[in-house]
Amino acid sequence: METILVIGATGNIGVSAVTAALRSKRNVLAVVRNQSSADKLVKCIGSSDGITFAEANVLTDSGVKGVVDQVREGKLPAFQHVFSGGCWRRVYYNPLPEITTAQLRRNFNISFEANFFAYRDTIGYLLEQKNPASTWTICTGSQGDLATHPVPAMTQGALFPMATAAARENESTNVRFNEIYLGFRVEIDELAVQHGVTKATDFGNVYEMILATPEVHSSRVRVDDVYDLKKLKYQKKF
Repeated sequence: METILVIGATGNIGVSAVTAALRSKRNVLAVVRNQSSADKLVKCIGSSDGITFAEANVLTDSGVKGVVDQVREGKLPAFQHVFSGGCWRRVYYNPLPEITTAQLRRNFNISFEANFFAYRDTIGYLLEQKNPASTWTICTGSQGDLATHPVPAMTQGALFPMATAAARENESTNVRFNEIYLGFRVEIDELAVQHGVTKATDFGNVYEMILATPEVHSSRVRVDDVYDLKKLKYQKKF
């Protein structure tokens, strides 16, 4: 059975990926901050069946690398796929002149650097395995274009060229790299019902379809409205 490494597994987007992985009959290697985060994920999913937890700080440049090192040593299960969520954790409404240096750097660390570290420190492992069905999927957000909230807009925007570069680099490799471009709010199911937004379990449909559709390669998958949760809308990134 294949395993998907999910980075940021306890966030709204991460829960979507874990749900999709399990529904597609794959196991999950979930990277979490601590046991409390692991418990939170189990509560969201409803069970720990099929999930192996790895504690790491993905905001550092050694967090994901440490997880991969443990996989190489046989301490954690091998993985054939990677999913990393690219959305921010806190929304700042500050206009540009009011953004503090601390806010800016913190959000670039959370949204951009964490995803860069995740890609840099896992792609070599996937290439080495030479599994022809391997995938690497990142989720970005439309704030990178809309810029109604400057801080997340700037951090999301920085992910776009990174995703394009990764798509180019892997166009002819065994790793099928794709970007999910999300245009609306997704939350874990309990909060989604309260706030009237899209459920994480529903958004998981998109990742399931990507995993099941080999033709989606080096592409941006657009999820602009709820209709895109049922049929893939994608285009090559270059």
